[in-house]
Amino acid sequence: MTEKLKITLVKSMVGRPEKHRKVLRGMGLTKMNKTVELTDTPEIRGMVHKVSHLVRTEGSNS
Repeated sequence: MTEKLKITLVKSMVGRPEKHRKVLRGMGLTKMNKTVELTDTPEIRGMVHKVSHLVRTEGSNS
């Protein structure tokens, strides 16, 4: 079974660089406190790392 990560947007995108906004939109996070469940891949881990100060993650080894 593939591992999943639960990612929740806990801080606003307002005032953040456009790169951070694009990463969040790419993960499907558009509103505060929205949670998405994504497959645990190196690509998703890299996206989470870029915006780690804006999101909270739950799942395997996070």
